[in-house]
Amino acid sequence: MLGSKPASETFDVIIIGSGPAGLTAAIYTGRARLKTLVVAGSSWGGQLMLTSQVENYPGFPEGVLGPGLMNNMLKQAQRFGAEILFEDAENVDFSKKPFKVVAGGVAYESRAVIIATGASPIQLGLEGEERLKGKGVSNCAVCDGAFFKDKTVVVVGGGDSAMEEALFLTKFARKVKVIHRRSQLRATKILQERAFGNPKIEFVWNSVVEEILGKERVEGVRIKRVDTGEVSEIQCDGVFISIGYKPNTDLFKGQVEMDEKGYIVAKDFTETSVEGVFVAGEAKDHRYRQAITAAGEGCQAALDAIKYVEEIKHRPK
Repeated sequence: MLGSKPASETFDVIIIGSGPAGLTAAIYTGRARLKTLVVAGSSWGGQLMLTSQVENYPGFPEGVLGPGLMNNMLKQAQRFGAEILFEDAENVDFSKKPFKVVAGGVAYESRAVIIATGASPIQLGLEGEERLKGKGVSNCAVCDGAFFKDKTVVVVGGGDSAMEEALFLTKFARKVKVIHRRSQLRATKILQERAFGNPKIEFVWNSVVEEILGKERVEGVRIKRVDTGEVSEIQCDGVFISIGYKPNTDLFKGQVEMDEKGYIVAKDFTETSVEGVFVAGEAKDHRYRQAITAAGEGCQAALDAIKYVEEIKHRPK
């Protein structure tokens, strides 16, 4: 953990966030010999820290544990000189330069900032949701679908992402049961048509999940009909929760431009509305949400930040 520092010290780059985007950015800025601080957060590493086996990250033919992958990224960033602060960012000021980031009660200054705070899946708020995370509970069919070959899985949700998850899961699962609180889907027509036309997909209407069942792994769900109050159980091997994501960007409200959902608006690849502040990963990406795309954007943001810092260092004073 990084301790206090002299108030006069200014970093070249402060990276807020420590998932694949943030740590990849730190590897690049560190290798460029920029003085780099990663405000990693008290719960560092992003969503991969809650993922068991990752089989779609290039370079690991046998797969890799999510926490192991993130630990390796952290060590690689540290190897190139990045300083890691395991504190949550509490406040930022991008209105003047150098930029200020407050974390752990200490204000840090930098010439450039990379925002890589990611996004969090909206949860059902059930006890079993966290307890069985990575043990049958998932928020990503692309990440985990292959683990459910010839099994029965449940998808919770009724929007585009839920239908995309359900359709993807039919490549592996024997049966996909979509549980939706309404009597009709919110997804676009073409996705509805594909889902309704897929014989592996079954719909459970007007119902909500009240409990995820299982001790060591998911064994089923207890559902309740919203119209009649009837309670029943569905046996399944996996639960994919797809009721939306929320970008972790509240810290930056009023500081950079965002869209109506809170995602940071990127201009010309990774630039934000503030010169010298860049963004990478799921703080801006509401489409792909993959570790490899986040890492790629971390690289892009770092290269843009490196160019920016080198330019301002050589500007006439």
